[in-house]
Amino acid sequence: MNSYSGSTSSLGPRRVQRGFTLIEVMIAVVIISIIAAVGYPSYTQYVVRASRQAAQGELVQLASLQEKIYLNSNAYAVSVTAAYDGTSAGGLGKTSGLTDDRKYTITVSPSDTPGQSFTLTATPVAGKAQVNDYVIALSSTGAKTLTPTGTNTGSATTW
Repeated sequence: MNSYSGSTSSLGPRRVQRGFTLIEVMIAVVIISIIAAVGYPSYTQYVVRASRQAAQGELVQLASLQEKIYLNSNAYAVSVTAAYDGTSAGGLGKTSGLTDDRKYTITVSPSDTPGQSFTLTATPVAGKAQVNDYVIALSSTGAKTLTPTGTNTGSATTW
């Protein structure tokens, strides 16, 4: 009696298939490529939006700091990069002049009457994913604007 219980054919014992065929692997690669092609642009848009929101938050913090300075010296600071000392003679203490994620350059523009009003602006840094995003502005009056840059089309809007 034969102790082998596997099926046999005229060519001999049947082999058990192990692993994947080349076609199965290629189908898996195509499916992963399609998912990546759809998902990657959405992910990059998400990163740009998240960085824009972080920059907006930093502008709000700097505007709050400006109000503290105004209470101390009856004038706003005119420098972002100078050291913060609590007076209008100092600055806002952003020594690099960039947002924390280094994707926007922050500037402060005094009004025609220096020290009496300001506009904080965050401009996208060239060479970063933000380059075609909005220029973000926040003024001492509370006006918040987004102005399109680069290939970004449209008109200025509020945030």
